[in-house]
Amino acid sequence: MNEKTVQTYDASSMRQLLLDFPYQAQDAVRIGGQVRDAVTARNVQNIVLTGLGGSAIGGDLLRSYLAEELRVPFVINRQYTLPEFVGAKSLVVVSSYSGNTEETIAAHRDAVRRKARVVCVSSGGETSKMAAKYRQALVTIPRGYPPRAALGYSFFAPLVMFIKSGFVKPRQRDIDETLSLLSKKARVYGSLSASNPALRLAGKMHGTLPVVYSSADRFDVVNLRWRGQIAENAKMLAFGHVIPEMNHNELVGWNVSKDIMKKITVVILRDRGDHPRVQLRMGITREIVSAYAGEVLEVASEGKSLLARMFSLIYLGDWVSFYLAMLNRIDPTPVRVIDMLKKKLASVS
Repeated sequence: MNEKTVQTYDASSMRQLLLDFPYQAQDAVRIGGQVRDAVTARNVQNIVLTGLGGSAIGGDLLRSYLAEELRVPFVINRQYTLPEFVGAKSLVVVSSYSGNTEETIAAHRDAVRRKARVVCVSSGGETSKMAAKYRQALVTIPRGYPPRAALGYSFFAPLVMFIKSGFVKPRQRDIDETLSLLSKKARVYGSLSASNPALRLAGKMHGTLPVVYSSADRFDVVNLRWRGQIAENAKMLAFGHVIPEMNHNELVGWNVSKDIMKKITVVILRDRGDHPRVQLRMGITREIVSAYAGEVLEVASEGKSLLARMFSLIYLGDWVSFYLAMLNRIDPTPVRVIDMLKKKLASVS
Protein backbone atom coordinates (compact mmCIF):
# COMPACT_ATOMS: atom_id res chain seq x y z
CA MET A 1 0.00 0.00 0.00
CA ASN A 2 1.37 3.43 -0.95
CA GLU A 3 0.18 7.01 -1.34
CA LYS A 4 -0.31 6.59 -5.08
CA THR A 5 -2.83 3.79 -4.50
CA VAL A 6 -4.78 5.93 -2.04
CA GLN A 7 -4.72 8.97 -4.33
CA THR A 8 -5.91 6.85 -7.24
CA TYR A 9 -8.81 5.05 -5.61
CA ASP A 10 -9.89 7.33 -2.74
CA ALA A 11 -11.33 9.83 -5.19
CA SER A 12 -13.95 11.10 -2.72
CA SER A 13 -11.52 11.52 0.21
CA MET A 14 -12.87 8.99 2.71
CA ARG A 15 -9.41 8.86 4.25
CA GLN A 16 -9.63 12.52 5.19
CA LEU A 17 -13.05 11.99 6.75
CA LEU A 18 -11.57 9.23 8.90
CA LEU A 19 -8.60 11.38 9.87
CA ASP A 20 -10.99 14.17 10.86
CA PHE A 21 -13.30 11.91 12.86
CA PRO A 22 -11.83 12.92 16.26
CA TYR A 23 -12.58 16.58 15.43
CA GLN A 24 -16.07 15.62 14.32
CA ALA A 25 -16.71 13.89 17.64
CA GLN A 26 -15.42 16.94 19.49
CA ASP A 27 -17.67 19.22 17.43
CA ALA A 28 -20.64 16.95 18.12
CA VAL A 29 -20.06 17.29 21.86
CA ARG A 30 -20.11 21.07 21.40
CA ILE A 31 -23.35 20.93 19.39
CA GLY A 32 -25.03 18.69 21.95
CA GLY A 33 -24.00 21.09 24.69
CA GLN A 34 -25.66 24.00 22.90
CA VAL A 35 -29.07 22.36 22.76
CA ARG A 36 -31.31 24.26 25.13
CA ASP A 37 -34.20 22.54 26.91
CA ALA A 38 -34.75 20.06 24.08
CA VAL A 39 -36.58 17.72 26.39
CA THR A 40 -36.67 16.67 30.02
CA ALA A 41 -36.57 13.17 31.45
CA ARG A 42 -39.59 13.97 33.59
CA ASN A 43 -42.64 11.81 32.73
CA VAL A 44 -40.93 10.08 29.81
CA GLN A 45 -41.91 6.40 29.94
CA ASN A 46 -39.96 5.15 26.92
CA ILE A 47 -37.54 6.33 24.24
CA VAL A 48 -37.64 5.40 20.56
CA LEU A 49 -34.96 6.48 18.11
CA THR A 50 -36.15 6.10 14.54
CA GLY A 51 -33.72 6.04 11.64
CA LEU A 52 -31.98 3.88 9.05
CA GLY A 53 -28.42 2.99 8.11
CA GLY A 54 -25.76 5.44 9.20
CA SER A 55 -28.36 7.59 10.95
CA ALA A 56 -29.55 4.68 13.10
CA ILE A 57 -26.20 3.19 14.11
CA GLY A 58 -25.53 6.13 16.44
CA GLY A 59 -28.80 5.34 18.20
CA ASP A 60 -27.89 1.67 18.40
CA LEU A 61 -24.61 2.57 20.06
CA LEU A 62 -26.33 5.00 22.42
CA ARG A 63 -28.85 2.36 23.47
CA SER A 64 -26.12 -0.21 24.04
CA TYR A 65 -23.81 2.21 25.85
CA LEU A 66 -26.50 3.50 28.22
CA ALA A 67 -28.31 0.20 28.77
CA GLU A 68 -27.18 -0.24 32.37
CA GLU A 69 -28.12 3.28 33.41
CA LEU A 70 -31.32 4.25 31.59
CA ARG A 71 -34.39 3.72 33.75
CA VAL A 72 -36.81 3.62 30.82
CA PRO A 73 -36.89 1.30 27.79
CA PHE A 74 -34.93 2.54 24.76
CA VAL A 75 -35.55 0.90 21.40
CA ILE A 76 -34.40 1.56 17.83
CA ASN A 77 -37.04 1.73 15.11
CA ARG A 78 -36.16 1.04 11.46
CA GLN A 79 -39.71 0.95 10.12
CA TYR A 80 -42.18 3.28 8.43
CA THR A 81 -44.36 3.17 11.56
CA LEU A 82 -43.60 3.35 15.27
CA PRO A 83 -44.23 0.63 17.85
CA GLU A 84 -47.80 0.53 19.13
CA PHE A 85 -46.75 1.57 22.66
CA VAL A 86 -45.60 5.02 21.51
CA GLY A 87 -47.80 7.81 22.88
CA ALA A 88 -47.83 11.16 24.64
CA LYS A 89 -45.31 10.03 27.27
CA SER A 90 -42.85 8.73 24.69
CA LEU A 91 -39.74 10.52 23.52
CA VAL A 92 -39.13 9.94 19.81
CA VAL A 93 -35.71 10.90 18.49
CA VAL A 94 -35.95 11.33 14.71
CA SER A 95 -32.49 10.70 13.28
CA SER A 96 -32.02 11.36 9.56
CA TYR A 97 -28.71 12.79 8.43
CA SER A 98 -30.01 13.95 5.07
CA GLY A 99 -33.45 14.71 6.45
CA ASN A 100 -35.02 12.95 3.46
CA THR A 101 -35.07 9.27 4.43
CA GLU A 102 -38.56 8.11 3.46
CA GLU A 103 -38.98 5.53 6.22
CA THR A 104 -37.90 8.06 8.86
CA ILE A 105 -40.17 10.77 7.49
CA ALA A 106 -43.12 8.38 7.67
CA ALA A 107 -42.24 7.43 11.27
CA HIS A 108 -41.89 11.14 12.09
CA ARG A 109 -45.43 11.75 10.86
CA ASP A 110 -46.57 8.80 12.95
CA ALA A 111 -44.96 10.39 16.03
CA VAL A 112 -46.90 13.60 15.38
CA ARG A 113 -50.17 11.66 15.08
CA ARG A 114 -49.46 9.90 18.37
CA LYS A 115 -48.64 13.24 20.08
CA ALA A 116 -45.23 11.97 21.19
CA ARG A 117 -42.48 14.32 22.31
CA VAL A 118 -40.05 14.65 19.40
CA VAL A 119 -36.41 15.68 19.05
CA CYS A 120 -34.91 15.72 15.56
CA VAL A 121 -31.26 15.19 14.64
CA SER A 122 -30.59 16.18 11.05
CA SER A 123 -28.58 18.34 8.68
CA GLY A 124 -31.69 19.64 6.91
CA GLY A 125 -34.23 18.30 4.43
CA GLU A 126 -37.82 17.36 5.21
CA THR A 127 -36.97 16.36 8.78
CA SER A 128 -35.82 19.89 9.64
CA LYS A 129 -38.85 21.39 7.89
CA MET A 130 -41.19 19.19 9.90
CA ALA A 131 -39.39 20.09 13.13
CA ALA A 132 -39.99 23.77 12.38
CA LYS A 133 -43.60 23.19 11.35
CA TYR A 134 -44.48 21.33 14.55
CA ARG A 135 -42.18 23.39 16.79
CA GLN A 136 -40.10 20.40 17.74
CA ALA A 137 -36.58 20.50 19.11
CA LEU A 138 -33.95 20.23 16.38
CA VAL A 139 -30.28 19.31 16.72
CA THR A 140 -28.74 20.62 13.51
CA ILE A 141 -25.56 18.85 12.41
CA PRO A 142 -23.26 19.84 9.52
CA ARG A 143 -24.00 18.75 5.97
CA GLY A 144 -21.68 17.19 3.43
CA TYR A 145 -20.89 13.79 4.96
CA PRO A 146 -21.90 10.31 3.86
CA PRO A 147 -24.28 9.32 6.70
CA ARG A 148 -22.01 6.45 7.81
CA ALA A 149 -19.12 8.90 8.11
CA ALA A 150 -21.16 11.19 10.39
CA LEU A 151 -21.28 8.76 13.32
CA GLY A 152 -19.62 11.32 15.60
CA TYR A 153 -22.59 13.64 15.12
CA SER A 154 -25.27 10.94 15.31
CA PHE A 155 -23.84 9.58 18.59
CA PHE A 156 -22.13 12.29 20.62
CA ALA A 157 -24.66 15.09 20.05
CA PRO A 158 -27.61 12.97 21.30
CA LEU A 159 -25.46 11.59 24.13
CA VAL A 160 -24.74 15.08 25.46
CA MET A 161 -28.40 16.00 24.96
CA PHE A 162 -29.44 12.96 27.04
CA ILE A 163 -27.03 14.02 29.78
CA LYS A 164 -28.33 17.60 29.79
CA SER A 165 -31.93 16.35 29.86
CA GLY A 166 -31.30 14.26 32.97
CA PHE A 167 -31.68 10.80 31.49
CA VAL A 168 -28.15 9.79 32.52
CA LYS A 169 -25.43 11.16 34.74
CA PRO A 170 -22.60 13.39 33.43
CA ARG A 171 -19.55 11.56 32.05
CA GLN A 172 -17.16 14.26 30.85
CA ARG A 173 -14.10 12.27 31.92
CA ASP A 174 -15.15 9.34 29.71
CA ILE A 175 -15.85 11.65 26.77
CA ASP A 176 -12.48 13.36 27.18
CA GLU A 177 -10.69 10.01 27.30
CA THR A 178 -12.48 8.88 24.14
CA LEU A 179 -11.65 12.03 22.21
CA SER A 180 -8.00 11.78 23.26
CA LEU A 181 -7.79 8.12 22.25
CA LEU A 182 -9.36 8.83 18.85
CA SER A 183 -6.83 11.60 18.20
CA LYS A 184 -3.93 9.29 19.00
CA LYS A 185 -5.31 6.48 16.86
CA ALA A 186 -5.86 8.80 13.88
CA ARG A 187 -2.11 9.26 13.60
CA VAL A 188 -1.50 5.51 13.81
CA TYR A 189 -4.26 4.33 11.50
CA GLY A 190 -3.74 7.09 8.96
CA SER A 191 -0.16 5.98 8.36
CA LEU A 192 0.71 3.65 5.51
CA SER A 193 3.44 2.07 7.59
CA ALA A 194 3.64 -1.72 7.68
CA SER A 195 3.19 -1.48 11.47
CA ASN A 196 -0.30 0.03 11.10
CA PRO A 197 -2.64 -2.55 12.72
CA ALA A 198 -5.63 -1.52 10.58
CA LEU A 199 -3.61 -2.01 7.40
CA ARG A 200 -2.30 -5.36 8.63
CA LEU A 201 -5.80 -6.59 9.46
CA ALA A 202 -7.10 -5.50 6.07
CA GLY A 203 -4.27 -7.38 4.38
CA LYS A 204 -5.22 -10.59 6.18
CA MET A 205 -8.93 -10.14 5.39
CA HIS A 206 -8.47 -9.18 1.74
CA GLY A 207 -9.88 -11.72 -0.68
CA THR A 208 -11.80 -13.55 2.05
CA LEU A 209 -15.28 -13.49 3.54
CA PRO A 210 -15.10 -11.74 6.93
CA VAL A 211 -17.19 -13.16 9.78
CA VAL A 212 -17.21 -11.00 12.92
CA TYR A 213 -17.96 -12.37 16.39
CA SER A 214 -18.31 -10.40 19.62
CA SER A 215 -20.09 -10.47 22.94
CA ALA A 216 -23.76 -9.58 22.99
CA ASP A 217 -23.51 -7.36 26.08
CA ARG A 218 -22.22 -4.05 24.69
CA PHE A 219 -20.35 -4.92 21.53
CA ASP A 220 -23.13 -6.30 19.36
CA VAL A 221 -23.51 -2.87 17.77
CA VAL A 222 -19.75 -2.48 17.34
CA ASN A 223 -19.90 -5.83 15.55
CA LEU A 224 -22.72 -4.52 13.34
CA ARG A 225 -20.70 -1.40 12.56
CA TRP A 226 -17.72 -3.47 11.38
CA ARG A 227 -19.95 -5.45 9.01
CA GLY A 228 -21.77 -2.39 7.71
CA GLN A 229 -18.55 -0.48 7.04
CA ILE A 230 -16.96 -3.42 5.24
CA ALA A 231 -20.07 -3.69 3.05
CA GLU A 232 -20.40 0.01 2.24
CA ASN A 233 -16.74 1.03 2.06
CA ALA A 234 -15.02 -2.09 0.77
CA LYS A 235 -18.06 -3.28 -1.24
CA MET A 236 -17.61 -6.74 0.33
CA LEU A 237 -20.09 -9.01 2.03
CA ALA A 238 -19.41 -9.52 5.73
CA PHE A 239 -21.35 -11.56 8.24
CA GLY A 240 -21.32 -12.00 11.99
CA HIS A 241 -23.02 -13.11 15.17
CA VAL A 242 -22.81 -12.63 18.93
CA ILE A 243 -21.69 -14.88 21.76
CA PRO A 244 -23.24 -16.70 23.57
CA GLU A 245 -26.15 -16.89 21.09
CA MET A 246 -24.06 -18.29 18.22
CA ASN A 247 -22.90 -21.09 20.52
CA HIS A 248 -26.49 -22.35 20.50
CA ASN A 249 -26.96 -22.48 16.72
CA GLU A 250 -24.43 -21.07 14.24
CA LEU A 251 -21.47 -22.93 15.75
CA VAL A 252 -22.91 -26.20 14.45
CA GLY A 253 -22.73 -24.81 10.90
CA TRP A 254 -18.93 -24.94 11.00
CA ASN A 255 -18.82 -28.44 9.57
CA VAL A 256 -19.93 -29.23 6.04
CA SER A 257 -18.91 -26.53 3.53
CA LYS A 258 -15.19 -26.97 4.07
CA ASP A 259 -14.02 -25.43 0.76
CA ILE A 260 -16.08 -22.31 1.38
CA MET A 261 -15.01 -22.02 5.02
CA LYS A 262 -11.35 -21.93 3.99
CA LYS A 263 -12.10 -18.53 2.42
CA ILE A 264 -13.53 -17.16 5.68
CA THR A 265 -11.55 -14.91 8.01
CA VAL A 266 -13.06 -14.82 11.49
CA VAL A 267 -12.52 -11.66 13.52
CA ILE A 268 -13.27 -11.90 17.24
CA LEU A 269 -13.80 -8.56 18.98
CA ARG A 270 -12.81 -8.80 22.64
CA ASP A 271 -13.32 -6.49 25.59
CA ARG A 272 -12.10 -6.85 29.16
CA GLY A 273 -15.64 -6.11 30.33
CA ASP A 274 -17.09 -9.16 28.59
CA HIS A 275 -18.76 -11.58 30.99
CA PRO A 276 -16.19 -14.12 32.26
CA ARG A 277 -18.21 -17.01 30.85
CA VAL A 278 -18.42 -15.23 27.50
CA GLN A 279 -14.64 -14.80 27.52
CA LEU A 280 -14.31 -18.54 28.14
CA ARG A 281 -16.78 -19.27 25.35
CA MET A 282 -14.78 -17.07 22.94
CA GLY A 283 -11.65 -19.11 23.58
CA ILE A 284 -13.44 -22.42 23.02
CA THR A 285 -15.23 -21.03 19.95
CA ARG A 286 -11.89 -19.99 18.49
CA GLU A 287 -10.53 -23.50 18.97
CA ILE A 288 -13.53 -25.00 17.16
CA VAL A 289 -13.69 -22.65 14.16
CA SER A 290 -9.90 -22.58 13.71
CA ALA A 291 -10.12 -26.12 12.33
CA TYR A 292 -12.26 -24.84 9.43
CA ALA A 293 -11.71 -21.10 8.84
CA GLY A 294 -8.87 -19.78 6.71
CA GLU A 295 -7.75 -17.63 9.63
CA VAL A 296 -9.02 -16.51 13.02
CA LEU A 297 -7.99 -13.07 14.26
CA GLU A 298 -8.60 -11.47 17.66
CA VAL A 299 -8.84 -7.74 18.28
CA ALA A 300 -8.96 -6.27 21.79
CA SER A 301 -10.53 -2.96 22.75
CA GLU A 302 -8.39 -0.22 24.30
CA GLY A 303 -9.08 2.38 26.97
CA LYS A 304 -10.36 2.61 30.52
CA SER A 305 -13.98 3.67 30.12
CA LEU A 306 -16.60 1.67 28.25
CA LEU A 307 -17.08 4.60 25.87
CA ALA A 308 -13.40 4.69 24.92
CA ARG A 309 -13.28 0.91 24.53
CA MET A 310 -16.30 0.87 22.25
CA PHE A 311 -14.97 3.62 20.02
CA SER A 312 -11.48 2.14 19.94
CA LEU A 313 -12.93 -0.86 18.10
CA ILE A 314 -15.33 1.22 15.99
CA TYR A 315 -12.55 3.47 14.74
CA LEU A 316 -10.27 0.52 14.00
CA GLY A 317 -13.04 -1.18 12.02
CA ASP A 318 -13.69 1.97 10.00
CA TRP A 319 -10.03 2.11 8.99
CA VAL A 320 -9.93 -1.61 8.20
CA SER A 321 -12.87 -1.14 5.82
CA PHE A 322 -11.05 1.78 4.15
CA TYR A 323 -7.88 -0.22 3.55
CA LEU A 324 -9.93 -3.13 2.26
CA ALA A 325 -11.42 -0.72 -0.29
CA MET A 326 -7.93 0.32 -1.35
CA LEU A 327 -6.87 -3.33 -1.69
CA ASN A 328 -10.05 -3.95 -3.71
CA ARG A 329 -9.11 -1.00 -5.95
CA ILE A 330 -12.40 0.79 -5.37
CA ASP A 331 -13.53 4.21 -4.13
CA PRO A 332 -15.04 3.61 -0.66
CA THR A 333 -17.41 6.60 -0.65
CA PRO A 334 -20.01 6.05 -3.43
CA VAL A 335 -22.86 3.64 -2.71
CA ARG A 336 -24.37 3.52 -6.18
CA VAL A 337 -26.60 0.50 -5.54
CA ILE A 338 -28.29 2.29 -2.64
CA ASP A 339 -28.69 5.43 -4.76
CA MET A 340 -30.27 3.36 -7.55
CA LEU A 341 -32.66 1.72 -5.08
CA LYS A 342 -33.76 5.12 -3.74
CA LYS A 343 -34.39 6.43 -7.27
CA LYS A 344 -36.54 3.42 -8.13
CA LEU A 345 -38.51 3.80 -4.90
CA ALA A 346 -39.00 7.53 -5.58
CA SER A 347 -40.28 6.80 -9.08
CA VAL A 348 -43.25 4.84 -7.72
CA SER A 349 -44.04 6.91 -4.62
